[in-house]
Amino acid sequence: MTNAAFEELVATFEFLDDWEDRYRHVIDMGRAMDPLEDALRVPATKVDGCASQVWLVPQIKDDVFTFRGESDAMIVRGLIAVLRTLYDDQPVSEVVKIDASAALGRLGLNDHLSAQRSNGLRAMVDRIRQTAAAAL
Repeated sequence: MTNAAFEELVATFEFLDDWEDRYRHVIDMGRAMDPLEDALRVPATKVDGCASQVWLVPQIKDDVFTFRGESDAMIVRGLIAVLRTLYDDQPVSEVVKIDASAALGRLGLNDHLSAQRSNGLRAMVDRIRQTAAAAL
């Protein structure tokens, strides 16, 4: 089950006919995120398995999951923004139940990302799920 923000993103993707427009939208989403402070770009927050440099900083407050992230690649930064749309402000117990593969498949990302980007996206999802599972 996905939230209203993600459903809105799905609707936007359905409206955008061209994959170049969709990529541009994802990149714009990444550009709109606040940058991650240098002090948070440390080995503990770095996500292994990504071709690009990726850092995720989760926060759980009052059983609600949020995270911030950063990447040195614009498309990956956009993918972080997509994952924030999917996972942010969800109860921790729901985060572990979200079928990210199915949700992201609704955006068509599975078919339009390189193998390296897909592996990196899976690594980010795994980190998010592990963090949430550890908090339960």
